[in-house]
Amino acid sequence: MAGIVNTAQAQAWNGYEGEHWAAHYDRYDAVNGGFNKFLLEAAAIGERDRVLDVGCGNGQLTRLAARQARLGSASGVDLSGPMLATARARAEAENVRNVSFERGDVQVYPFEEDAFDVALSRFGIMFFGDPVAAFANIARALRPAGRLAFVCMTEIADTDLGTVFGSMAQYLPPPNGPDGSGPTSFADPERTRSVLAEAGFGDITCTRVETDQTWGRDVADAAQFIAGWGPVKYHMDLAGPEATTRARDALTAALHAYAEPGAVRLRGVAWLVTAVAPASS
Repeated sequence: MAGIVNTAQAQAWNGYEGEHWAAHYDRYDAVNGGFNKFLLEAAAIGERDRVLDVGCGNGQLTRLAARQARLGSASGVDLSGPMLATARARAEAENVRNVSFERGDVQVYPFEEDAFDVALSRFGIMFFGDPVAAFANIARALRPAGRLAFVCMTEIADTDLGTVFGSMAQYLPPPNGPDGSGPTSFADPERTRSVLAEAGFGDITCTRVETDQTWGRDVADAAQFIAGWGPVKYHMDLAGPEATTRARDALTAALHAYAEPGAVRLRGVAWLVTAVAPASS
């Protein structure tokens, strides 16, 4: 394992947050898997490509990339031991052999230069302590003019998820820290372009994409799952028992608008970001 500098995130993803994602990998893939098609199309992975999945989590995208790079390889890097264990187990169960997973902090991970043709990330890039350093390290790991494609959260106020979260807002603390860090840290495309350009990337595009996200089989199931999702649970714990009860009730009520037979589905929105590494190392 390489050195870790993003210690607060390492603690979270090797504690409750990572354990919850690992235990419910199938449910999180049902939430986020619809964005895979956008990423894989944007990345245009060739059969001999070497692919890096940044913040790979439970590894669904890594495995899909490995299948496209059938004569190449896919490597996932993440801070979370529990999620990497799930990623390895799923790769074994699915008989995906050209894939590997390593625990490490992408800001400082000792990648070999020009080691990859493509770098991907599905919501794995929003919590870097030093995003410029992290993306500069990714650029160094890519071959000259290598491709980068990731999805990150938009501002959620005008989305289905924003409506659901808005129902709880009066009972819970704000979702982002005072420094603007948090899940929506790359919600502003101008900031994204600035960070990537400073890290050495060019040809930067930010495209809004949408897909259905399945949060549960019925309202009660979806409400329980969302309340157990790390960021929501964290803020509920801060709010205290009485406010948490009210927030849960508001959450449950809001989800009824998205219930259909057998599922609760929200329309998910993200920024699909693409960029190209420098033409020479």
